[in-house]
Amino acid sequence: MCQKNVNTMSKPTDFGVGLMHETAITASKVGWEPDDFATLSKDENLMKLFRGVLRGTHEIKGIEHVIDCNAQPFIPDGWKVQEHQKGGMVKFDATKTEFYLSKKQKGSTIEGNKLRKELEGKKVMNANVLDYLLANPKAIPDDWKQDEKGNTRYIFFWGTIYRDSDGGLYVRYLCWRDGQWRWSLYWLGNVWRSNDPALLAK
Repeated sequence: MCQKNVNTMSKPTDFGVGLMHETAITASKVGWEPDDFATLSKDENLMKLFRGVLRGTHEIKGIEHVIDCNAQPFIPDGWKVQEHQKGGMVKFDATKTEFYLSKKQKGSTIEGNKLRKELEGKKVMNANVLDYLLANPKAIPDDWKQDEKGNTRYIFFWGTIYRDSDGGLYVRYLCWRDGQWRWSLYWLGNVWRSNDPALLAK
C-alpha cells in the first residue's frame, strides 16, 4: 500500500544561517546585489515563480530586446539628421556587442572627424539603439558605467550623425551620471579619449 505523505509548511527557523550564507555566496558569484535580495524577499509571487522553476513547473526565458534600426531616429528640436545607417530589426544582446577604440584613443586622443572616417565600414550602432536602451535600462550591463580605470564611459552611437542649426556635426552618446543613464551630443570637432568607445555589433 502506498501511503500519502502529508505536506507541511516550512517554518522560517528551518532555514539555517549556514544555508542562507551559502546562498548569498553563490548569488554574489553570479552578480546578485543586496537590492536583488531585498526585492525577492518582499515579493511572494516572485518567490513562487522561483520555486516553480526548481520544481519543474515553470521556466525562465530571457527577454528579447528587438529594436527597429530602420526607423526614424529621435531628432532634437532645431536639429537635422545628417546620416543614419539603417540596420533592420536587431535583437539586442550586450554580449554580442563590443567597444571600439582607435589606436590613437588608447594612447592619446583623436579628433572626431578622423575617428568617423576610421569607423567607416564597421558595424556601428545607430541612435535607435541608444534610445531603446534609455527606455529599457535593465538591458544595459552595469560594467558599461566605467572603464577599466574607473573613469565614466561615454558610449557613442556613430550610426547616426546629427547637424545643428549652425552646421556643426554631432554624435550622441550614453553615460551613467547622477544615478541614471543619460544621453547627450558631442561635436565632431572635439577629441575622443580612451573612455569614449564606439559601440559596435560583433
